[in-house]
Amino acid sequence: MTDAATLIADMAARARLASTKLAAMPTPAKAAALRAAAAAIRADAAAIQAANAEDMAAAEANGLSGALLDRLKLDEKRIESMAAGVEAVAGLADPVGDVFDRVERPNGLVLTRVRVPIGVIGIIYESRPNVTADAGALCAMAGNAAILRGGSEAIRSNRAIHAALARGLAEGGMPEDAVQLVPITDRAAVGAMLTAEGAIDMVVPRGGKGLVARVQAEARVPVLAHLDGLNHTYIDGAADPAMAKELALNAKMRRTGICGATETLLIDRAFADPAPILAALADAGCELRGDSDLQALEPRMVAASDEDWDTEYLDSILSVKRVDGVDDAMAHIAAHSSHHTDAIVTADAAVAEKFLAQVDSAIVVWNASTQFADGGEFGLGAEIGISTGRLHARGPVALEGLTTYKWVVRGTGQARP
Repeated sequence: MTDAATLIADMAARARLASTKLAAMPTPAKAAALRAAAAAIRADAAAIQAANAEDMAAAEANGLSGALLDRLKLDEKRIESMAAGVEAVAGLADPVGDVFDRVERPNGLVLTRVRVPIGVIGIIYESRPNVTADAGALCAMAGNAAILRGGSEAIRSNRAIHAALARGLAEGGMPEDAVQLVPITDRAAVGAMLTAEGAIDMVVPRGGKGLVARVQAEARVPVLAHLDGLNHTYIDGAADPAMAKELALNAKMRRTGICGATETLLIDRAFADPAPILAALADAGCELRGDSDLQALEPRMVAASDEDWDTEYLDSILSVKRVDGVDDAMAHIAAHSSHHTDAIVTADAAVAEKFLAQVDSAIVVWNASTQFADGGEFGLGAEIGISTGRLHARGPVALEGLTTYKWVVRGTGQARP
């Protein structure tokens, strides 16, 4: 049996060859291949759903939480959404070859910066099988070869999705090795990807704290970090009560298991009546954990611990705290946010602009739900992840975030004196 290091080395070598061909493919050819891949996913919908049913049964038997089961589940609607997402990527503007800077020097040299693919990208992810299609499509459209390593809980779903995706891409004219799926669930494969210097150009982790911590500790290749979504919604004293109630419910309860879900609700002491918001959340099945004065307003609320302010629940649990105005709210966010997505609800534009300017998160939101933290909602098609770092790319990472650039220098015989 091939060991993990040998397996990854072979996959990376084949990906490198594929990446050189992908980098030279014109936009219409890449788009046509992606449309063929979307058609293949639709054609294989029954097989994908059957494979997912096996994964779901195993996950339930293993005691996965409701939030993780929701991430894992594929139904007809989600499979169609996955195929539509691949099609949407095909219709996006191709960043490869874009000249985004041009300078002519006094000596006549003309310098341009041109977007080019990164090369070979490794994606390490958990639970969500739709990442197989999203990441594969984005990497391919940006001219990169992809090596995908999904979680063991979704292995059957990932294999079925990858089979359809790869078949469609190949039928559309892309290299066979444009998008590869690591066929084993051995954790050693993750380690081999993280240490594949010179073979894999960038690794993107999508998963919980354990995975991200391992990636950051072991990686010898550049990492585009997608940390946890410890997101906040702050209800300012000048917030419209009806809007505040609707957004608090949506930000927490629309889908509790996604990285854009709000995990802490901050309420200004100047906000007149928090009780209806707390009651609506509790009525919707949300466990509330809060400080003593809020417990007095909602008897179903339990006391929050210090750990609650630093917990990404990914479940129907919400920590709630009273704060003294926007400065206190921002101080709490600075101390506890993962710098993913933080929102303010207010009718005071000056307060809102202060929050948007001073909160140091990849996404800051005014009068909207944190659940909009999604590449598709941002008009980027699918997303490879939401980067919470400060280098290379930040926020939802799509096509442009999967490119780098090179300097192109054109001369007429200049020699440097």
